[in-house]
Amino acid sequence: MKRVILSGGGTGGHIYPAIAVAQALKRALGEQEVEILFVGAEGRMEMTAVPKAGYRIVSVPIAGLQRSLSLKNLLLPFKIVKSVLQARKIIKGFQPDVVVGFGGYASAPVLWAAQRMGIPTVIQEQNSYAGLVNKIVGKRATSVCVAYDNMERFFAAERIVKTGNPLRSAFSAEGIDRAEALEYFGFDSSLPVVLVVGGSLGTRTLNNMMRSWIMTLSGEAPVQVIWQTGRFYEQEMKQFLAQYPTTHIWQNAFIDRMDYAYKAADVVISRSGACTVSELCLAGKPTLFVPSPNVAEDHQTKNAKALVDKKAALMVADSEAVDCAMSTVLRLVGDEGMLTMLSKNISKLAIVDSADRVAAEVLKCCK
Repeated sequence: MKRVILSGGGTGGHIYPAIAVAQALKRALGEQEVEILFVGAEGRMEMTAVPKAGYRIVSVPIAGLQRSLSLKNLLLPFKIVKSVLQARKIIKGFQPDVVVGFGGYASAPVLWAAQRMGIPTVIQEQNSYAGLVNKIVGKRATSVCVAYDNMERFFAAERIVKTGNPLRSAFSAEGIDRAEALEYFGFDSSLPVVLVVGGSLGTRTLNNMMRSWIMTLSGEAPVQVIWQTGRFYEQEMKQFLAQYPTTHIWQNAFIDRMDYAYKAADVVISRSGACTVSELCLAGKPTLFVPSPNVAEDHQTKNAKALVDKKAALMVADSEAVDCAMSTVLRLVGDEGMLTMLSKNISKLAIVDSADRVAAEVLKCCK
């Protein structure tokens, strides 16, 4: 039996790829031939998300560096030392064949400890610009799984394997009937469909963009819009739409059937987190990215630019989105040539079996 520790957390972009790889390992070896343990950070979302997916998780008391002046930063060295000691204890108790990190500060102590205990380590870097933790632990990693080209800037070329970003499930809209997808949102084929998606918590900029645009209309939108507001903004945006009722708009905090949303959409307006970018590549959808400015090392802009440079997407800055994103998309839906080019080019970047590729690399590195 193989024993594997998977670690990463803080955000869904680090957690869900790890869960996808856990599922791929079980597919490759069989339920009885692999034992998986997750290690996360105390109090973070992985401590509930991972058990919901059916896996065991233990925690270390690590915390991230506060980017503003904070007394919490004074406690960080003590938390790091305690986390590394706890990670060593977890590793000694579990006796893994390999330890796999998916980024975020939750993975740092367990990877650091494993490397100094002579245990093979694999890291999976989701972004086009490597995160701080992965840059540090990548120096001693046995293998580095990446989603973008030109990652030799951060890691030794001989250790890099291009796997793409593992996703929780298939986001390809292949095989889905578009009429059924349109009906799910109460739409028909008479007007183009724009999907506006800002993540599970929501995105202030994209919601303000929608609010600003709706206020210029007279109760009827010229396109059909699937508007995912996110949980944090749900009530505020529902109240706004009640005040400005507008036809052809479907609004909700979440989209349970993303496969339907991608099938229905002609164009997508989205943030450019690494996993979201990978989903859109699989879906093959023309996309206008609005990168979040509130992420470490401006990852999202770099992710989006990697596609823009290949004529696989468009991008507008967060500061300009409220004023020009919808007008840009309205022009785009009328340009068949541009839609075809963007769809063709973004589809070329999709890696369908990413989780299986990472799992295969993990198994190669087992002791």
